[in-house]
Amino acid sequence: MVQELVIAIVAAVAACALYTAAAAKVVKQYERGVVLRLGRLRNDVRGPGFTMVLPGVERLRKVNMQIVTMPVPAQDGITRDNVTVRVDAVIYFKVVDAASAVIQVEDYRFAVSQMAQTSLRSIIGKSDLDDLLSNREKLNQGLELMIDSPAVGWGVQIDRVEIKDVSLPETMKRSMARQAEADRERRARVINADAELQASKKLAEAAKEMSAQPAALQLRLLQTVVAVAAEKNSTLVLPFPVELLRFLERAQQPVQQQQLGQQPVPQEPVQQPARQQSVQQQAAEPPQAARTQQPTQQLDAQAARPAPRPRPGPARRPAPAPSQQTAAAPVPMPAPPAAAPVRPSRPSAKPLAKH
Repeated sequence: MVQELVIAIVAAVAACALYTAAAAKVVKQYERGVVLRLGRLRNDVRGPGFTMVLPGVERLRKVNMQIVTMPVPAQDGITRDNVTVRVDAVIYFKVVDAASAVIQVEDYRFAVSQMAQTSLRSIIGKSDLDDLLSNREKLNQGLELMIDSPAVGWGVQIDRVEIKDVSLPETMKRSMARQAEADRERRARVINADAELQASKKLAEAAKEMSAQPAALQLRLLQTVVAVAAEKNSTLVLPFPVELLRFLERAQQPVQQQQLGQQPVPQEPVQQPARQQSVQQQAAEPPQAARTQQPTQQLDAQAARPAPRPRPGPARRPAPAPSQQTAAAPVPMPAPPAAAPVRPSRPSAKPLAKH
């Protein structure tokens, strides 16, 4: 009898232990427990710690209340300015109402992921490429509002949405690189021109100060020589003042003007008609004996005549060469032989005989 009583007590203790083990639940600090008794939601949401449920009657579902980081898969879309892009993002959300997250939606994680993908495609179609690249804060806020509107009824709060990367086609990348290069070059030229302007103003002020003290220019020249000689080169560059060159040029101009004033201006011969020249040549022809001696006399006179000395003159205005008619002596042409006079025929005095 005692043995049966002991066995019954042991069996009861074991049953109580099994019941307690089945009914005991532990809810972690970052979790909340939603209890369903016979499929009906209990109003009390179990907090963190040890809790008991009726095995077979109640069922406990634990809901994570931490912030969930979920990557949004990359979405292909066409922007408003007809550029094909591929955009991916990341979303941060958390559950604020455990009962709604269990009752209102089957799988709140999957629902938030699908809503984020559709909202991202919508944002791509409504935005320009420049907005996607430079104005992401505004797009992130718009994307957060689009996802948060239906998620409020699920007991989910969207904490933050960030566009992570925007992939562009290779042709668009090259075009944007050329645009950026041209912009950088423009800014570099503007900065260089501004630097030249400021340097010219400073140099003008320095020249004005040096003009008041001639010794300052000499000291500056010596400093330049020292700076060049410090490089240990065999070539020494000495600056030559431009004012000295201008002084020499002004001094040379009066001498050239005097030389130009002393040089006689040659007169060009006047062209005469061919008929008048032939008449003058015939009138100026000497007799037959003088014509035969004239060539030999001219040759002797030309041989005995000393060579003329070249006259100094400016190299800028050479005298024009005389024409061939004035430079060369006229060559006498032999006169044609005189024709014998033709006597007129006289009529015969004798009459013709009559036949």
